[in-house]
Amino acid sequence: MSIRAVVWDVDDTLFDYTAADRAGMRGHLLAEGLLDGYDSVEQALVRWRRVTDAQWARFSAGEATFQGQRRDRVRVFLGTELTDAEADEWFERYIGHYEAAWALFPDVLPALDALAASHRHAVLSNSSLTVQDRKLRVLGVHDRFETILCAAELGVSKPEAGAFHAACAALDLAPHQVAYVGDHPEIDGRGAADAGLLSVWIDRDGAYTSDDGPGGPRRIASLAELPAILGADTRFGAPSTFR
Repeated sequence: MSIRAVVWDVDDTLFDYTAADRAGMRGHLLAEGLLDGYDSVEQALVRWRRVTDAQWARFSAGEATFQGQRRDRVRVFLGTELTDAEADEWFERYIGHYEAAWALFPDVLPALDALAASHRHAVLSNSSLTVQDRKLRVLGVHDRFETILCAAELGVSKPEAGAFHAACAALDLAPHQVAYVGDHPEIDGRGAADAGLLSVWIDRDGAYTSDDGPGGPRRIASLAELPAILGADTRFGAPSTFR
């Protein structure tokens, strides 16, 4: 049976989270006067990324709440005991710099336009609905999606099959009728494939050297390749750059 819907990841798939996070934290650290303890801005950014990844993993594993992992990111990064209110205030100041750098990847709108008439669209993110709903509105693509599902509200996160199946259920489609597009090879790529969806893993930087093999995610370098994979009647598609 043909693919009838595409479910999308948000951060680093539609939205250039990595670039926005780096730009936002650079501006925040400068404004807060926190660079004196580092040899370079890059060193500080690497530490922030490591702390973020570690605390996000705790949230994904159900060991922390969404707001809790934010507060712990601040405490660990600063190495300081802060009240919840103090941690929230610090993070909100960072958010101001981060949001100023928000942008879609250049290939997103052309891909959504090319698939608008042929496929239904939804979002499944490991973040929270409050965050992603607003983000998609600010970026101007909220109305492109029938439904937006997030781990914080679902109570289950990718790569668990239940998260992907919840998205399929929201669309009233079977997993084999749905494609999932995401940037992480395990959380998105392998998770969606194991859940029975057509898994499309976007690896824009070509950072990984091995393919997953038969039955695994389809690997692409640009969303320009997606319509061809889905069999959409469009001239937008391009052949894959990965072999």
